[in-house]
Amino acid sequence: MRNKVYPTFDDAVADVPDGASVMLSGFAGPGTARNLIAALLRQGASRLTLIANTPGRWGDGRIDGGALIEQGRVAMVRAAFTASPHPSAASPFTELYEAGEIEAELMPQGTLAERIRAAGAGIPAFYTPAGAGTETALGKETRVFGGREHVMETALPADYALIRARRADRFGNLQYHRSQRNFGPVMARAATVTIVEVDEPVVEEGAIDPDHVHTPGLFVDRIVVVPPDGIREEPPNR
Repeated sequence: MRNKVYPTFDDAVADVPDGASVMLSGFAGPGTARNLIAALLRQGASRLTLIANTPGRWGDGRIDGGALIEQGRVAMVRAAFTASPHPSAASPFTELYEAGEIEAELMPQGTLAERIRAAGAGIPAFYTPAGAGTETALGKETRVFGGREHVMETALPADYALIRARRADRFGNLQYHRSQRNFGPVMARAATVTIVEVDEPVVEEGAIDPDHVHTPGLFVDRIVVVPPDGIREEPPNR
């Protein structure tokens, strides 16, 4: 079995090229792979397409997708939310989008999750009533099922997924802690290369109860353990 455990975050993201599509897990903090994102910032890849629940924040010292956007490293965002009404959650995305310096595809949150899940399941497209009759359905095929209009959405794969979990074994089986388990499981299956940062030291195969494995190691390519001086989960997992 090849070694999936990488010594540093920089090693794990070293081959991400310009123009790559990158999924970022996380929901309101928990599950965000902040250390891997920080390494990608240092690595320098640009013209990225980010696929995430939100393009992230800025100005509060947090490292997430917003840091990549702020540095002009992102060409396209595919997300469910592009801005927050809370003043402390300001994002550089809005200003850049209005200036025509970044593109975006906005979709309902459930549609985003299902498009990612479909990519991991090998389903090329599906129909959903979400978004029917709105701007998000413009230019898309629609059909009526049971008297209700549905929009055809296509699968959404990515070149890389950067996700965070609590535990991993050497094969890559993952266990998430509570709300860490948001977009991570579906993103891990939908990416060509899945890179994971874990909070605890990697254990031997079989040490994680199979009933507690949330992402099978088959879908994981690289693992990095968050060191004591690494970026911890904040706010705490719920």
